[in-house]
Amino acid sequence: MRFGGVQAVRDVNFTLAERELRCLIGPNGAGKSTFFKMLTGQLKPTSGAVLVRGEDVTGAEPHEIARRGVGIKTQVPSVFDGLTVRENLWLAATRMHRGAQARAAVETMLERVGLSAIASRIVGQLAHGQRQWVELGVVLSTDPDLVLLDEPAAGMTDQEVLRTVELVRDINKTKALIVVEHDMQFIRMIASKVTVFNQGAVLMEDDVEAIMHSPIVRDVYLGKKAAA
Repeated sequence: MRFGGVQAVRDVNFTLAERELRCLIGPNGAGKSTFFKMLTGQLKPTSGAVLVRGEDVTGAEPHEIARRGVGIKTQVPSVFDGLTVRENLWLAATRMHRGAQARAAVETMLERVGLSAIASRIVGQLAHGQRQWVELGVVLSTDPDLVLLDEPAAGMTDQEVLRTVELVRDINKTKALIVVEHDMQFIRMIASKVTVFNQGAVLMEDDVEAIMHSPIVRDVYLGKKAAA
């Protein structure tokens, strides 16, 4: 992906298996967000191809890619702040279900994400972590096969992070996930395989412990973070 003379993403060869959970890390400006936007159709790659189960979706509109089973939870929750938790989930559920089926799907999702007790609360009045979970519930209500999570633990308390770890593990029982995150402890709790981006390219791809102990990764990413 080029923006003028800048190559934001270059020579990335990335493959995700069914029901795999992959964490994607790298310093700011490494190309992670651009990569996400190409996967979801928000950006059309300058060259190369994006395949979903072998089907070329390069340059397809975001709603077309979403219909093929790709869901994304953004860093800043994209929810309807003026509606209740239940109403937000209902709007998402009606894309897949009608009438009583949609209502039943909403109640199931409220229970799954742990939001039943606050289902009638206005989303704009919720704490940050709760709003993150609402958006996660909205994404899951469309029943995607691949879930993209952009910094799901950002700004959360320790208890909220632990709850989010549980949710991610539960989702991964049936769905593939790509998680962009800077919280290395969170990554250690959920990841088996990690891909490191740097300057728009894949720097390294290995299991989480190898990544955490790599001097190259430490210099490029972890060292900078620790020195900040």
